Amino acid sequence: MSNITKHSVNQHYAQIWQTVQLIPTGKVACYGQIADLAGLPGRARLVGKALGMVPESGWQGQNVPWYRVINSQGKISFPTDSLNFDKQKQRLQTEQVVVIGARVKLSEFQWQPDLAEILYKLEF
Repeated sequence: MSNITKHSVNQHYAQIWQTVQLIPTGKVACYGQIADLAGLPGRARLVGKALGMVPESGWQGQNVPWYRVINSQGKISFPTDSLNFDKQKQRLQTEQVVVIGARVKLSEFQWQPDLAEILYKLEF
């Protein structure tokens, strides 16, 4: 991978991680929603890849709440019999997000940033 490509991937990951850090406790966002808010429309799969690459120590001294990102059907994307599924479901439930089976009711728990958040907190 060339330095230019590595730099753009790192920049895209940083945009995604910064956006995910804005999801409030008790809310979820979809992969495509995060891609759009991060200035990367149509790059939902890149969001999933970036979340899989979050450093254990977090990013810029803060945790990246990867577990608050689910698919557009309101479901946890990990297989239901996996350790990652259990970890994501448990963390969401700890934040009072209701998870029934693998599904979260988006009409109740989806993050809808207001105009101020979009203008002043999101840099992309």
